[in-house]
Amino acid sequence: MSQKTLTESGQEGAVEAPAGASTKRWWILAVIALAQLMVVLDATIVNIALPSAQADLGFSDGNRQWIVTAYALAFASLLLLGGRIADLFGRKTAFLVGVVGFAAVSALGGAATNFEMLVTARALQGAFGALLAPAALSLLNTTFTDARERARAFSVYGAIAGAGGAVGLLLGGVLTDALDWRWTLYVNVVIAVVAFAGGWLLLHNHRDAANSKLDVPGTVLVAAGLFSLVYGFSNAETHDWNAPETWGFLIAGGVLLVAFAWWQTRAAHPLLPLRILLDRNRAASFLAVLISGGGMFGVFLFLTYYLQLNLGFSPTKTGVAFLPMVAALMVAAQIGTTMLVPRIGPKAVIPLGFAVAAVGMAWLTGIGVGSSYLSAVLPQLIVTGFGLGLVMPPAMQLATGGVAAEDAGVASATVNAMQQVGGSIGTALLSTLAASAATDYLAGKDPSNKLVQAQATIESYTAAFWWSAGLFAAGALITFLLFRRGVPELDADAAPVVHI
Repeated sequence: MSQKTLTESGQEGAVEAPAGASTKRWWILAVIALAQLMVVLDATIVNIALPSAQADLGFSDGNRQWIVTAYALAFASLLLLGGRIADLFGRKTAFLVGVVGFAAVSALGGAATNFEMLVTARALQGAFGALLAPAALSLLNTTFTDARERARAFSVYGAIAGAGGAVGLLLGGVLTDALDWRWTLYVNVVIAVVAFAGGWLLLHNHRDAANSKLDVPGTVLVAAGLFSLVYGFSNAETHDWNAPETWGFLIAGGVLLVAFAWWQTRAAHPLLPLRILLDRNRAASFLAVLISGGGMFGVFLFLTYYLQLNLGFSPTKTGVAFLPMVAALMVAAQIGTTMLVPRIGPKAVIPLGFAVAAVGMAWLTGIGVGSSYLSAVLPQLIVTGFGLGLVMPPAMQLATGGVAAEDAGVASATVNAMQQVGGSIGTALLSTLAASAATDYLAGKDPSNKLVQAQATIESYTAAFWWSAGLFAAGALITFLLFRRGVPELDADAAPVVHI
């Protein structure tokens, strides 16, 4: 059996794969998707369980945010290191170690007897997730080289990356309601057993960058820079933009990342070769992932508050309410990656997706204190989900497509870093803007009046939705300007070989 790839000239070239490889490839996709789901779930699955965990372990409201922030900080700051480790020491090794480590520290968190134990487990989850996520995406990139099969594979992966937050809310609600908050962590052990068995049996441990060395100065600079950036935005959400803990870390993060970029031009074995970033389509794809990651929090975070606090939904019912958005995202992911991008290119598809998502978010600003889910939320969620489905999966595919095999891990890590940093920026910015909108509404009114309080929360939600819509609209303009015209072609010299 042979597999086709596109050369620079558009001619088809054969990449030989063993008999039965096609079947194996789809089983590999299932294993990779399961592992990615585990990582993405943990960005939100614990959120719904936080009140129960807080009551059980007795930690303060001020400490509660660290259960979420600890994961985000470790994950974002170590992603590029995790991706390079996968390139240097083998993607199968990185994948399996990441799966086992993630499961072990999840079990530790589930068994936590105090706040310190739980927050340590969450930070370690982020660290192992930073090893697992880029290994999974780079395995997908090097396993599927046939254009059509690769498009289908990335539609599945991108849908999981985009919808995993909503699935996490659903699963977190179900587990918390039916069992206990600890099962939002224990569930990872069950998922990891299946992912590890599949990875052990199906994956091949190929080391494409075995002759390279780890860029230690670059690792330190980018890890410290990303940590400072995410930490600074987290402080903006809980403190104030004028607080030294906010602007000090944001400035430090910017300086460190500039120093990292400068060092990459001089390092003998750069952690992030700049050739990965200088491709125009790839740079546009990275920005698309960053912007979509930021804007999505306008849906997940504030709509979760609205459904539970204003409409009285239970955690489980809240999770179920997001499922139509997930379904729309998955349908659009298939259409975008397998039909539209291969025919008309990303310059039309991805900006269109952003525009549709912007319309959905703007439409969502019509919610009120007594609105109905069926008329004021459901159609808007479907439209937004469809738009994001045209953005995230194609952008992830283009961001990792055509890179040299030895750079697949770090390119995949950069995609994950963009999504994580975008989420951190979106959370901080939208939370601040929402709080300001509520404060402005309450000015000159009686804050003890329950109707006034309820309307103030609605004002805060709609402000966040408007800004999310604006962010998506900016994404449509930026990606339209940056993406090249036409259908992208895979460079034959950079096309990775199938490893089964």
